[in-house]
Amino acid sequence: MLSMKYIAEFIGTFALAFVVLAAAASTSVLPLAIPVIAGLTLALFVYTIGPVSGCHINPAVTIGQLSIGSIKLQDAVGYLIAQALAALAAIMVAKFFMITSPLTPSVFDSHIFAAEALGAFFFNFGIAAVVAGKVAKEFSGVVVGGSLLFGILVASLTGAAGILNPAVALALNAASVLYLTAPVVGAVLGVQAYTYLTAKH
Repeated sequence: MLSMKYIAEFIGTFALAFVVLAAAASTSVLPLAIPVIAGLTLALFVYTIGPVSGCHINPAVTIGQLSIGSIKLQDAVGYLIAQALAALAAIMVAKFFMITSPLTPSVFDSHIFAAEALGAFFFNFGIAAVVAGKVAKEFSGVVVGGSLLFGILVASLTGAAGILNPAVALALNAASVLYLTAPVVGAVLGVQAYTYLTAKH
């Protein structure tokens, strides 16, 4: 029987990928509004599917959590598959509505890689605080959504697209080595840094 956790991850990832894709493609949405849209969407799903799956809805987050042992390998693999399928579903639904991403895959650039990784670092640093129980449950969505918003802004202001999510990058037609790996590196470093800082507290 398919685990409800994987279904929750599929639904959440699909929603996030689709809304970001639609916002990026829309001429009526200001570019600066997209990080807010992404942050609010993530916050919503933290409260709705967080109790079911933990609301990763991001392969980089899943791998980051795997690196500190907060998710089992079997579940991590299931999450990654669900997230990838959700991104593909978002592309299919977007095509039905004639929504096309304005982005294209980027060639590797060390500066953009560093910017995207830095944004993912701060995003996952905030997530780690929630996972560690350092944040009151009623504020978990605010902290996670706010951390995503902050991470996107950091990455954007330093020259990257600020995607921070390989599944969303896939939906946006921006999937390349750069946008698939930089968020993972930043995620692992972010959760590891927070775990180290709070290990004795």
